[in-house]
Amino acid sequence: MSFELPNLPYAHDALAPLGMSEETLKYHHDLHHKAYVDNAKKAAAGTPWEKASLEDAVVGTYVAGAESQSGLFNNLSQHWNHMLFWQIMGPGGSELPDGLGRAITQSFGSFDNFRNEFVSTGLSQFGSGWVWLARGEDGALSVTKTANGINPLCFKQKALLGCDVWEHSYYIDFRNRRQAYLENFLDRLIDWNAVQARDG
Repeated sequence: MSFELPNLPYAHDALAPLGMSEETLKYHHDLHHKAYVDNAKKAAAGTPWEKASLEDAVVGTYVAGAESQSGLFNNLSQHWNHMLFWQIMGPGGSELPDGLGRAITQSFGSFDNFRNEFVSTGLSQFGSGWVWLARGEDGALSVTKTANGINPLCFKQKALLGCDVWEHSYYIDFRNRRQAYLENFLDRLIDWNAVQARDG
């Protein structure tokens, strides 16, 4: 398992012109994500999950219906979530590829419908959590939300796109305006080619 904090795939200030500041990335990646990695490493030491893949460990330590997940699960899942989060953003952005665009239109009727559902779902997540574009076992795309660090892996889904709605992800740049943060994320920050690549 990878218990190392991955480098960002861009400079800390690369997303600043698009609404995610250098200060946010330094706090979010260098402090918050690093804490998840360090805590996961400590919690997994001496357990069967120490040698497992990160994906297997996330699924294996998830307990459905638990009011509070274990410290090991929480930190493993947040490590996985954040690796996805950094990878699907980029300073250059990209146009929506035809294949992914057709899939979104087929599932939601239009990209605007998908955008509206993604934003409203992210807004409706009470407290900390994530909003996702995921592909289920039946092949259908859906927008889902999860509390805290839970992610689509826990439900045998493939996460294509995920947005962190914990306050530390947006409070420096957007204060309490979560809707503005979600809209900016969709409109300016996503590398759609990276999202489509996850659907392979």
